[in-house]
Amino acid sequence: MASNSRGTRPDGPALGSNRDSTRQHNLSTVLRLVHLHGGISRAQLTRATGLNRSTIAALVTELVALGLAVEKEPEHTQQHGRPSIMLRPGPGALALAVNPDVDAVGVALVSLGGRIVNPVRFHTVRAPSTAEVVNIVSAVYSGMAASLPAEQRVLGVGVAVPGLVDPADGRVIEAPQLDWREQPLAEQLREALGLPVFAANDAVVAARAQAAFGAGRDVEDFVYLFGGASGIGGGLVSGGRLLHGSTGFAGQLGHTLVRTDGAACSCGANGCLEAEVAREQLLDAAGLPADQAEDLEERVLELIDAGGDAAQRLRAVVDHQASLLAVALRTLVHHLNPSLIILGGFLRVLARVNPSALEDAVRVGGARGAREEVRIELAPLGADPVLTGAAELAFEPLLSDPAGFAHA
Repeated sequence: MASNSRGTRPDGPALGSNRDSTRQHNLSTVLRLVHLHGGISRAQLTRATGLNRSTIAALVTELVALGLAVEKEPEHTQQHGRPSIMLRPGPGALALAVNPDVDAVGVALVSLGGRIVNPVRFHTVRAPSTAEVVNIVSAVYSGMAASLPAEQRVLGVGVAVPGLVDPADGRVIEAPQLDWREQPLAEQLREALGLPVFAANDAVVAARAQAAFGAGRDVEDFVYLFGGASGIGGGLVSGGRLLHGSTGFAGQLGHTLVRTDGAACSCGANGCLEAEVAREQLLDAAGLPADQAEDLEERVLELIDAGGDAAQRLRAVVDHQASLLAVALRTLVHHLNPSLIILGGFLRVLARVNPSALEDAVRVGGARGAREEVRIELAPLGADPVLTGAAELAFEPLLSDPAGFAHA
């Protein structure tokens, strides 16, 4: 998990041990903790890993020498006496994060610690082809790379795709909203940029980011649901680990059945959550064009607060969508028994306008144990979890073997 008492994260390794025969494992453990916490003292590292102080000192020295960490005074402290020196992620290692969608291609550099640097959102008039995505990313990255200081290095590319991605080679099996099928996007980007490229489903990597840096920190079991231009996706964390499924395609939560006689879905079924609850319906009701979708939540709240006929029509759309989302949440609670449900993207506004519909849904019927502890939270605004999660894909080789990867 991102930052729990064991100091681990989804898909991360176990903690360090003084008896561990490989220095790589301990160095990886310490760098992961620095990456996830953003700032951590040597004393905290000692407690979190179980390693002795001299071992921690040696590992910290090596990470600093590699440029992967820096030691700094805390920015703010109310402690008496000398404040602890904090180990923070170094600025030299960067990942290029890419998120193609039906109306835009997001590109950003992300540093260790999950900090997004100079994000660019390139709007498109229609869903781009993979060749167009490669051209856009290449042009944006060329400008970014030209202005990087000499001490900064882009280690790889993480791509978050709104569709099914083969975890073995990053091939896009199907992204219906983009009209992509069997597209070797990772390979195309690898050839164009000359960098390692890793790809995964956008909502799954966003769930990973929520576990590492967002509302899912310190939570062992949660469901993340994200609504965007391409539909609704999700990710599942159970026992502190991201669930992949037998072939890597777990978490297709947008295809949860919410109406037996519902609208046709891109997956071929009817009545799926993402077929019934769509961002476009809210944009139309709020009178916003797609290129202003980032203002949707604020506009919906303003219009409803203003009252009048327009507010009533908008409220009816929101309430209808909230009632169908409630059906999906009730199913997820009884099937997965999470302690937390995190709502991101346009799903946030449904919870803000009609919180009772969702709260009541997860507490009605079924076994008492599955519903008595679950709570609903909104994914934080600000940093884009999809881009942050995409960067995690590219950082994984470094986090697994800091010395080996830094010297490559």
